[in-house]
Amino acid sequence: MARYGNAFVGTTPSSDARDSRRFAPPLPFAAVTPESDPRDYRRRAPATTSARRSSAGASRVNVAETIPEFADAFGFEQFNEMQRAALPAILEGDANVVASAPTASGKTALAELAICKCLREGGTALFVAPLRALTNEKEAEWERFESLGYSVYVVTGERDLHPRRAERADILVMTPEKLDSATRKHDSPRYGFVTGVACCVIDEVHLLDSDRRGGVLEVTISRLRRLCEPRIVALSATMPNVGEVAEWLDAPPDSTFDFGDEYRPVPLEAEVRTYTHGENAFADKYRRLYRALDLVEPHVREAGQALVFVASRQDTVRAAEKARDEIAERDVPVGTRGEYDFHTETQVLENQTLRNSVLDGVAFHHAGLSKSDKDHVEQWFREGTVKLLFSTSTLAWGVNLPARCVVIRDTKYHDPLEGEVDMSPLDVLQMLGRAGRPGYDDAGYAWVVCDRADAGKYRKLLREGTPIESRLAADLDTHLNAEIAMGTIRNAGDVTAWLETTFAFVRARNAAEPDAEADLREGVSGTLDSLVTDGFVERDADGGVSATSLGTLASAYYLRLPTARRFFTLAEGAADAADAADGADGPPAEGAMLEAVACAAEFDSVNARSAERDAIADVLGPRDHDLDAGERKVLAILEASMDGSTPSELASDAWVIRQNALRLLAALRAFLDRFSGPAAANRARRLAARVEHGVDADTVGLTAIDGVASGRASKLADAGISTPADVRDAGVAGLVESGLAEGVAERVLERAHELPAIALDWGTFPERIARGERELCEVSVENAGGGARAGLRATVNGVEMTRSGAYLGSTTLPVPVFGGDPDTLRFAVEVVFPDLPLPPTVESRTVWVD
Repeated sequence: MARYGNAFVGTTPSSDARDSRRFAPPLPFAAVTPESDPRDYRRRAPATTSARRSSAGASRVNVAETIPEFADAFGFEQFNEMQRAALPAILEGDANVVASAPTASGKTALAELAICKCLREGGTALFVAPLRALTNEKEAEWERFESLGYSVYVVTGERDLHPRRAERADILVMTPEKLDSATRKHDSPRYGFVTGVACCVIDEVHLLDSDRRGGVLEVTISRLRRLCEPRIVALSATMPNVGEVAEWLDAPPDSTFDFGDEYRPVPLEAEVRTYTHGENAFADKYRRLYRALDLVEPHVREAGQALVFVASRQDTVRAAEKARDEIAERDVPVGTRGEYDFHTETQVLENQTLRNSVLDGVAFHHAGLSKSDKDHVEQWFREGTVKLLFSTSTLAWGVNLPARCVVIRDTKYHDPLEGEVDMSPLDVLQMLGRAGRPGYDDAGYAWVVCDRADAGKYRKLLREGTPIESRLAADLDTHLNAEIAMGTIRNAGDVTAWLETTFAFVRARNAAEPDAEADLREGVSGTLDSLVTDGFVERDADGGVSATSLGTLASAYYLRLPTARRFFTLAEGAADAADAADGADGPPAEGAMLEAVACAAEFDSVNARSAERDAIADVLGPRDHDLDAGERKVLAILEASMDGSTPSELASDAWVIRQNALRLLAALRAFLDRFSGPAAANRARRLAARVEHGVDADTVGLTAIDGVASGRASKLADAGISTPADVRDAGVAGLVESGLAEGVAERVLERAHELPAIALDWGTFPERIARGERELCEVSVENAGGGARAGLRATVNGVEMTRSGAYLGSTTLPVPVFGGDPDTLRFAVEVVFPDLPLPPTVESRTVWVD
């Protein structure tokens, strides 16, 4: 058996040995000291420090005595060994704190202690959660703080931001990505609140090692420290190089804690089990499932519980269904169908498949379930009613839901944007750490089920853990461009200063390779040169650097730089003349926009599985696209989404790809608005609305009405109502007749009146003009509805004469009439709204030249 962290390899401790570890005084934790070798971050503290901590751990520390005014914010009465050891550093000092401790050892209480100290001193605390789902859970958990008179406010991308509430909040809860966004916009009225943070608690700081998110966390925390110098309290699962994280965050030795496995409430025994890999991936899933059931069965028979992690939401459901049949065949006593009270209790579940499953003692848990269903599953698992639970990896990062045994059935998963990828070592260790129920189990048991070829890799992981690496280098150009765009970097000296605030710099400085630091500096310098060469940054004669319009937009929309360059090229080359004077959509322009998004660097790793190729061909038809298979897949999903006909073969990846594409289309619209004009931006906005709602070009304007999506748009279109103007003309009675409920009809009509309602008055515009004569005319543009940013232009025979922008309102547009060579002059006035999916308003007049 192996204990990861402080590993026991190849031996199985006896029950007596486990008992002695449970009741013996805890081993001293590791503290980083100046005398330590800088690369030996697991070296133990001197004996005096160990003795002091051991002595402190021997006495009881009551919550009510320690922080009486916040006692009701905690769900327990006494701090455990680990919490007592860290308590003085958190409550009595002001230094930054870094604490590494095993999963389920009570790290959340350390976060809450830091928050309590901040609140007691009148400051604002920020809690950085690793997942959006966890921000919602913290909001619910921390109603305890609300009951004490402190406000908790969650700021995520899925919620509308109320700046005043954020500014007045006592506790802010954000993801790294939202904090990145807020700190980039810290000088705006909406996000100024972020500069008032007094204490920042980073939950699961080992997220630094995440391929896609680690760099974001790293640069965001470095930026926040430059903006407002908050106290940092960083918490992590067990990591070998905790001292390097402490060095990065300037946490002193007496505020740096490396709690080993001896601080786990229940010892953990972890192993690797292999299976025979076949040629059919679907069959392999069931081979691994049977292997997992073999491992958990003895524990479930002994009244234990098992948690099995699988790759996807769909896998949780399928695995639970198959496990129910297999457990029944093996006659494992887990079901509760004979219990009338529980049978009645399950009626509250919204998911019928889940309800049928829990009656057999088997459940599944994933982010797609309603909050109520997830809460009930968690409750029944804690109570022991559910014996076997299948879940995705998100549960490992969220609710503290331990089980006697944990099995990772799938070490690989399909990511819509990355293809098949290995589960990160951090996720693996986080999941295994859920094994062992305090107060119930003498030990927790955990297994990784994997192919024989991967067994060595996972055994090493269990023996040695994994050091936290910086992932900044992967997107260094993007992050450096963002800092320049914000103005935090203005010259080469600032670049050096910024680099030295990063975790990447600490890792390079402490690396075994003697040239690592020099190589990093050289790489950053080369990246800056590339930003200048590629047009994102400009350098003045004195060596100062600043962002160009291209660099500013790339930063504002969080684009990878190749994507920003592609969008810039498309926008710069899009002539307004390509837009027909009557505002009709031209398929080439629409197709070019979709292809630009499909070829974005953000989709570089998308792959098309063999089962999807025919469906992609059916959508795209015989067109000759110079695209690779992954780009064709993205393009097919976007085109199919525009009429709501996504093939079932593409459905599993369509949602993620579509959501990312909508973000990219918003960015493309901004590029077109800046470099091409409002007409092109409006076309991109209508295109995005079609992708999002699955409506045709004739009815896309209805989606500008708040509360009208594909379903209501379809009803209205069937009744001949295809624009907001038609909605206003129909009135409540006409909307009800089209199939809307009266209350809905009233709200839809009210929202339609909030949109612009344009009328053009041509005044005394001539019908004829003498050749060689000139008459200066004006067309009045009246808006009887809500105001919006608009672009106006006048053309004659398709050639642009005048252009202006306005926030309508009312305005006039000069339209000079010249009696030139053509015998007829066709004048057109176009009004477009770049921020709304409304079709252009276009009217024309013909003037005869005598």
